[in-house]
Amino acid sequence: MPPAIEILDGPLFPDGPLFPFLPPLAPVLTMPTSPLILLIEDEAPIRKFVRVALENEGYRLAEAETGEKALSLAADQPPELAILDLGLPDMDGLDLLRRLREWSSAPVLVLSARGQEKDKVAALDAGADDYLTKPFGVGELLARVRVALRHSARLGQGAKAEAAFAVGDLSVDLAARRVFLGQSEVHLTPIEYRLLTVLVQHAGKVLTHRFLLKEVWGPGHAEEVHYLRVFMAGLRRKLEIEPSQPRYLLTEQGVGYRLRD
Repeated sequence: MPPAIEILDGPLFPDGPLFPFLPPLAPVLTMPTSPLILLIEDEAPIRKFVRVALENEGYRLAEAETGEKALSLAADQPPELAILDLGLPDMDGLDLLRRLREWSSAPVLVLSARGQEKDKVAALDAGADDYLTKPFGVGELLARVRVALRHSARLGQGAKAEAAFAVGDLSVDLAARRVFLGQSEVHLTPIEYRLLTVLVQHAGKVLTHRFLLKEVWGPGHAEEVHYLRVFMAGLRRKLEIEPSQPRYLLTEQGVGYRLRD
């Protein structure tokens, strides 16, 4: 017959923790979440190529082979960046881009075999932030992704973060309306300053001729590309060490301009 078990009144460890011999638990560290990228591409080999490149850099990925699936995924879990192929089986990529732009401000990087200038302009005017023509390499893809995510982060920080901009020796104090190249202040005309501020507000993004003309001169001048070329040349003479080989004010041939980010 087993011995009787004596029942004691009171706590088992009246003067200490239940397991005093265990070390205290370490604080739980919350790791930052990597950006979520929505990849919209119907060609499986290209989708795999992009997936491997992005996952190797630590990005999270959601994938869609059709426009409808992409809209559903973007609504369920909004991405920090969308990579969009224009040739989808169920809808034109430009139509999908316009639908996304109705409610999403996430940057969109277009991947397409349509390499003509008019196709690039159409995509950028529809709301794309950048355009990469197939075939492309991993290095260029990742560089464009980083630029788009930096642009997205800057917009998400609000107006206070946008009060100043700097890249290399160029700095712009938007609050004080002052521009510096190194330690020297650069004096711009009102139109030159307006053109520069539009580029600063969209740094890293390709801006079409039409967009810049409408923003700086108004809708009635959207076709006056020569205005833009004259003032861009003036800006480069004041802000670039070698205006013919610009470091900051970059030309996207036949499409528009980009301010280096």
